[in-house]
Amino acid sequence: MSIAIRQVSKDFGTFKALRNVDLDIDSGELVALLGPSGCGKTTLLRIIAGLETADHGNILFSGEDATDFNVRERNVGFVFQHYALFRHMSVFDNVAFGLRMKPRATRPSESVIKEKVHALLGLVQLDWLSDRYPAQLSGGQRQRIALARALAVEPKVLLLDEPFGALDAKVRKELRRWLRRLHDDLHVTSIFVTHDQEEALEVADRVVLMNSGKVEQVGTPQEVWDHPASPFVYGFLGDVNLFHGRAHEGEMHIGEGLDGVRFASPEHHTAQDAKAFAYVRPHDLEVRRYQASEANKGIAAKLVRAIVVGPIARLELLPEDRALAGSDDIIEAQMTAQQFHELGLKEGETVVVTPRKARVFVA
Repeated sequence: MSIAIRQVSKDFGTFKALRNVDLDIDSGELVALLGPSGCGKTTLLRIIAGLETADHGNILFSGEDATDFNVRERNVGFVFQHYALFRHMSVFDNVAFGLRMKPRATRPSESVIKEKVHALLGLVQLDWLSDRYPAQLSGGQRQRIALARALAVEPKVLLLDEPFGALDAKVRKELRRWLRRLHDDLHVTSIFVTHDQEEALEVADRVVLMNSGKVEQVGTPQEVWDHPASPFVYGFLGDVNLFHGRAHEGEMHIGEGLDGVRFASPEHHTAQDAKAFAYVRPHDLEVRRYQASEANKGIAAKLVRAIVVGPIARLELLPEDRALAGSDDIIEAQMTAQQFHELGLKEGETVVVTPRKARVFVA
């Protein structure tokens, strides 16, 4: 089932949770709503589910206006962050609950319910736990049971609110892969909310970046990573360094006078000495040992800390000109551990930093 969200707005008192949101979700698609706390992603999910009412706008399911439909009429499955399983019920009874609550006219027989529940437990690979109770399960197992319960009523739409947020990192990674495989098998239109960019980029067909109640960008994981539409998107998707400078006729200059670094910024060829910001990922910074003869061919900085774990070396650098970097002053660079050891850099010495690749935004 496809979903169309049209000009949806929602206020809580003076707080504007959603501001004229427009979004289209294709049938069978797995979409992530990604953004920081308070950006409106959970509110939007709850409005799609019918758990909240929009102040303005419409929700359409496969072209039909569902704005005034109640939760039951919408036929959605909802999975919460904290499982919401019934503690006094066995795993089997938890999954069967939605089927047993159907109106008598559409309620399956107990034999059909039994067959369906065991099929669902097999789907989530937990059939062997049917007689246990939620307290006897791990967090990852409880979340898979919650998902089986949501799927039991054969929803047209599956909605997941931070489904793995309460789990440790290893289990979350396992469940992300599992959810992607499950979706590929079922093709139920699915929307999940997360503030974890790695989770969204790894699992979703498309990512919806949200900020302050608005949609900042929609695209495939590769599209939003390679072509961020705004400074917010660039800064939210992974680690990034922010440099202040000037853009002039297709060139960005970081630093004053002859010092610092210049690089091409053809997308801003009309800029005339405009204030600009350059965003650079840590792995797109070249770091080399400082030499007096090359002092004006990069950004001079002190190596404050080197963190070498496994194959990667992460460097924390303090620029000599504090006005160049963002609010935290520290520049983060990344290289292979082998490169770091070959350079022979020591904490406390001065290095020169040069961006290999940057995304420039004019203020």
